[in-house]
Amino acid sequence: MMKAVVITVPGGPEVLKLQDVADPELKEDEVLIKVAATALNRADTLQRKGAYPPPPGSSPYLGLECSGTIEAVGKHVSRWQAGDRVCALLSGGGYAEKVAVPVGQVFPVPPGISLKDAASFPEVACTVWSTVFMMSRLSAGETFLVHGGSSGIGTFAIQIAKYQGVRVFVTAGSEEKLAVCKELGADVCINYKTEDFVARVKEETGGKGVDVILDSIGASYFRRNLDSLNFDGRLFVIGMLGGAVTEIDLRVVLSRRLTIQAAGLRYRSPENKAEIAREVENNVWPAIVAGRVKTVIYKSFPLSEAAEAHRLMESSQHIGKILLVA
Repeated sequence: MMKAVVITVPGGPEVLKLQDVADPELKEDEVLIKVAATALNRADTLQRKGAYPPPPGSSPYLGLECSGTIEAVGKHVSRWQAGDRVCALLSGGGYAEKVAVPVGQVFPVPPGISLKDAASFPEVACTVWSTVFMMSRLSAGETFLVHGGSSGIGTFAIQIAKYQGVRVFVTAGSEEKLAVCKELGADVCINYKTEDFVARVKEETGGKGVDVILDSIGASYFRRNLDSLNFDGRLFVIGMLGGAVTEIDLRVVLSRRLTIQAAGLRYRSPENKAEIAREVENNVWPAIVAGRVKTVIYKSFPLSEAAEAHRLMESSQHIGKILLVA
């Protein structure tokens, strides 16, 4: 048996309880990780409410990433052995003492990063690298806008984009949050509560707009995002905090040759996740090792205080990642 945070019924943070559950079963192409830490993602709060079920065959527990020590390996696993310090991208199961993970989703802990802090990297690194770089092909010399610049995704995206030679724009909702974004390297910091981000983007780009936008807001920003894009601009939607349904004027898309894409990470196949993980290890891990991409961790809680951690995430007071320590 092990301890895991269980969603007793769908609802608010108070439904999360630490309980004794069965250990995960280890498949032939998986590793069993003794979890040191997991990190919260906005998706966890949706799953807690009953709105974001785990993929079939995945752990029923919360947690889309973790760090820890390998306890056992399946018989088809050659790269890793018991005792290795790793972090991993999960389909679920991070809010527990142990988790079984497909071998293609496991990373070495980057040198210079603590085992606990390494839990903050897999989900943001795989999300940002796959959407912004693999699919939207953001490249050196281009311009990039990330909404929610002070979030876990945002703080990571700023740093990796700067490392790649990109001019970075962010939106956030307070001067304190924007100050952190600036410190991380953001070139243009926009307070969406006091400024029109479209006007500011146009002003800062000589009327052209940016090349790529990473958006977690959805419907309420959709029109304005299209208005903020340059010719051949790419919008990538990864969340719907501002609603899911909107109208589109196709003339805007057609006349400026815009590309609109959307994707999540959780429901991708293990093969697809393994391909993304390989790209991340090859392209992102060197930036972390070089000290060009740092962890941004706001607060850590014990697993038993998962409800408190969810309350903090839903308050949006945090900057960067929130960890749960097993």
